[in-house]
Amino acid sequence: MTDATLRRLSRHYDALAHTYDRALDRIERWLLGEWRARAASIARGWTLEIAIGTGRTIPFYPDETHVIGIDLSSGMLAQAKQRLSTTKALIHLIRGDAQQLPIRHETVDVVISILSLCTIPDDRRALAEAHRVLRPGGTLVLVEHVRSLNPLVRAGQRLLDPLSVRFACDHLLRDPLDHLEEIGFRVLAVERRTFGIVEWILAEKPSG
Repeated sequence: MTDATLRRLSRHYDALAHTYDRALDRIERWLLGEWRARAASIARGWTLEIAIGTGRTIPFYPDETHVIGIDLSSGMLAQAKQRLSTTKALIHLIRGDAQQLPIRHETVDVVISILSLCTIPDDRRALAEAHRVLRPGGTLVLVEHVRSLNPLVRAGQRLLDPLSVRFACDHLLRDPLDHLEEIGFRVLAVERRTFGIVEWILAEKPSG
């Protein structure tokens, strides 16, 4: 991973920022259903949302939750700021890299990632950073599009992946389950929907 890769990713999402929500509205309802709101409902104490984008999760956060939203794109964060009035949660928006979080060790209660690990250049590193900043006993909530368990769907993903990565910075064949236990998380629950390409994962950083 290089600085040039991060600059390219930032420019890509800066360019999309003004039209991102309009393009994603219908697609997200089909892909995620109620899972974004469900993820936000788990927030407590200090919650970190990595790659918060245009802040689509902001309206769903419980009142009085302290949320740190980090994103590489200043354009996306500008859109997220417009959603701050939709919640009573205390939202702090920061421009930064999920692969190198500007957050101290073991200071966060919950980490949430929604459709972000598919675009972060090194998804394993981002998950390791989430583990680092979580307090022992802290919760990780992931809602990600992943490679399908269905051989036919997975074959289609494999065919499209090079184009998706090149033009949309979007990896179709990743799955956080490849890394979580190795990093030190305990996986508590896994669900799939939409032909197996969307995955809900609840995990924790063990207290011991």
